[in-house]
Amino acid sequence: MVAADLPIGDWIRHHRGGRRQDAVAGLVGISPDYLSQIERGLKVPSLPILYALAQELGVPAAALLSEQAPATEEAADTAKAAVGRAFLGYGPARSTRPVPSAVLRDRVEAAWQSWQTSGNRFTEAAETLPDLVADVEHATRAARASTDPAERRAVLRAAADLYCLLRSYLRRTGRVDLATIAADRAKRAAEDADDPLRIAAAQWNLGHVLLAAGQPAEAEELALRAAEQVAATTMPETEQAAMVGALQLVAVVGAARRRRWWEARDRLTQQAAKAARRVPDDSNVARTVFGPTNVALHALSIDMEAGETGEALHTADAIDTSGLPSREREFTFGLEVAACHSQRRDDAAALLALRDLETLAPEDLARTPLARQLVLTVIRRARGMHARQAEQLAERIGLV
Repeated sequence: MVAADLPIGDWIRHHRGGRRQDAVAGLVGISPDYLSQIERGLKVPSLPILYALAQELGVPAAALLSEQAPATEEAADTAKAAVGRAFLGYGPARSTRPVPSAVLRDRVEAAWQSWQTSGNRFTEAAETLPDLVADVEHATRAARASTDPAERRAVLRAAADLYCLLRSYLRRTGRVDLATIAADRAKRAAEDADDPLRIAAAQWNLGHVLLAAGQPAEAEELALRAAEQVAATTMPETEQAAMVGALQLVAVVGAARRRRWWEARDRLTQQAAKAARRVPDDSNVARTVFGPTNVALHALSIDMEAGETGEALHTADAIDTSGLPSREREFTFGLEVAACHSQRRDDAAALLALRDLETLAPEDLARTPLARQLVLTVIRRARGMHARQAEQLAERIGLV
């Protein structure tokens, strides 16, 4: 039994909303009178009934166990909070018919396309992801009990792809904790689908979560182990080379974050570059954007982080990002060029690069800590026109 002093009945009535009491009771397998008594606090549901009610109401069981009764009026949810709520289990009722895998696939592909190519990707993702996450979660639960193996696998593949996107979104909106869970769910869905490519992509995503969490050694170890597994797996040559190379790049970043510059450069030139020779720039296998240009971008990153800005800018001169299928990678390239100019105290060049980035991806500029720091540095250090232009830029991105 659950504790009698919790306002369970209030929460059940709150989440039931406008749905009829007898309809919910029938779907859960209890009488309307029993549900009425639960909602009025006269009866305490058993744990199985509590869990069944939560599933039918489309909320986590924990949502019915809050010690605080629901407020009369809830504060409006922000879009970002709505994504988190959907991810944590708020969604369609259990009795709702799941969305077919083909429809989910199209919606996930469209969400990925927006995330990688739109300059307003955060706004678009916040509008799209809550319903998409809820529908995929619901379809995944239904698929695990499905007797149709083809539909089950297709749903799990769509889920793995969505969770990888969700990992990226959550990390960039400051929820590294939820991003870790998303990466783990991607791995589980890929494994349940028995899909080697998506398993490798999930490992790549988990490596990026570890980097974001300040665990470069763990990210490097995971990536190298996963790269060995992919190399021993049977999959199309381009896919295999891209995933091995992408995982090697995670290891490169891990070594660089630990200031092991020689090891990072050696792995970049000996392992990642070797794989990149077998992968066209526009292939975008598993949304990793791996290819020769991405390897060159990592060479630039190493030089910048090592403080070798002259060499970094020389490397940047030879890089053409126009063919990349990801605006985010173009943005990162421009941001690192701006950082190099800033390190050299060339504030005019840094400001020019930052203004170009505002045109390319204004939301990324507003949300990226390094970009905000660079704008503030120009304001603090520059004089006259450049300082005023930097202040105007700061206002446009909500920095001041």
